[in-house]
Amino acid sequence: MGIKGFQGTSLLDFPGRIASLVFWGGCNLTCPFCHNPALVLEPEALPDLDRSELLAGLAARKSFIDGIVVSGGEPTLDRGLPDFLTRVKALGLEVKLDTNGLAPKVLGELISRQLVDYLAIDLKTTPERYPELHAAPVSPGQLIETIALCGQAKIELEYRTTCVPGWVDEGVISVLGELINGSAFWALQQYHPEHALCANARAAVPYPPERIQAMAELASRYAQRVMVRGL
Repeated sequence: MGIKGFQGTSLLDFPGRIASLVFWGGCNLTCPFCHNPALVLEPEALPDLDRSELLAGLAARKSFIDGIVVSGGEPTLDRGLPDFLTRVKALGLEVKLDTNGLAPKVLGELISRQLVDYLAIDLKTTPERYPELHAAPVSPGQLIETIALCGQAKIELEYRTTCVPGWVDEGVISVLGELINGSAFWALQQYHPEHALCANARAAVPYPPERIQAMAELASRYAQRVMVRGL
């Protein structure tokens, strides 16, 4: 698993900071509604970026960026991630990590070594349905272990759920809410099907805004702050 992409700066992906975005190829899920299918299905078709050159580029930008957003794909699959983040932190930059939460041991190491400042964990559907998100076996217990770990971690934490019809509804929000009950922040996101991995997912009709807002009201019973994105 390698670094496949790099983009200039963003504010939305790292709240309150100006950050550069770094994308990893490969994933341990193949969600039909995935919005980065090329990174998931054919990462080998995309050239790897040279890490030393990337770090040099970040060093040159550090006077006007606050940190980086590490996204994918699924970055936690890369055994070299802790070393890369160690070098990023040595530049004085903050790190936001986007993850599906299925690698609790990796996340535990990153948190204990203080290599991540902000963690965004996707909650895709109820844990019992996670095996439907991949052709290979998936252990929902890994997600539950990550949630338990993050409940004790002193780190900025965001849970986020894309409201994909057929995968997320009010019942799913209630189940997920019980799992993360008392968490600081939960973002619900509108589904945009245009670039989804599977044809069926591209044909799905997004929920109307009022339905998303109703789900957000329900989510507010479980999280201290709820935000809706993408409407």
